[in-house]
Amino acid sequence: MSFLPDAHVFLEFAGAAIILTLIPGPDMALFVGRAISQGKAAGLACIAGCTTGILIQVFAVSVGLSALIIASPTAFFILKVAGSVYLLWLALQALLNRSNFFVDGKKQKKLSVKRNYLTGLAINLLNPKVLLFNLTFLPQFVDALDPHAPEKIFFLGASFIPISLPFTVSMVLAADKFAKALKENPHFVRILDYLMAGIFTAFAVRLLVTEVK
Repeated sequence: MSFLPDAHVFLEFAGAAIILTLIPGPDMALFVGRAISQGKAAGLACIAGCTTGILIQVFAVSVGLSALIIASPTAFFILKVAGSVYLLWLALQALLNRSNFFVDGKKQKKLSVKRNYLTGLAINLLNPKVLLFNLTFLPQFVDALDPHAPEKIFFLGASFIPISLPFTVSMVLAADKFAKALKENPHFVRILDYLMAGIFTAFAVRLLVTEVK
């Protein structure tokens, strides 16, 4: 089929995709943090949202929309600021809203599956570093002169999802089990809230200094 890359190219891509999946980013911080604070259903919903965001961005790269955004300094700046503000908002939420464990025998309110899904979706769509990554990473595995280059780029980008899911889902399940062991120690859970807020703030600052190279 014209959209399928050569086997050795796909294996190289798969290896790189696994390594990239294990590198911490704001999306990993989100779904692991939500799994710890709200359980595996929340973490899996965030993964679903992040995955949808990846698929949308990959489609945009394959048809050239992302290149247009990156080529416009104003559009890139707006996207960068919006993403940073969103990450800072997540950091603020981690500080203001205590984690959803059973504290003093009372079950705190959890976010809906839809809310967690949309949070995961937004954290990828509002991250221009994902645009830059897709624009620089995916084309390395496709010949620019190949008439089927857009289809192959989309196929490889979409393949990132099933390649990464076993690892991301395993992280969520492990975080959920870790959370159960923390239910009797709310003080340590609060430390995790501050840690997550710090991580999101750090990613927001890094995002603000991101430039097109």
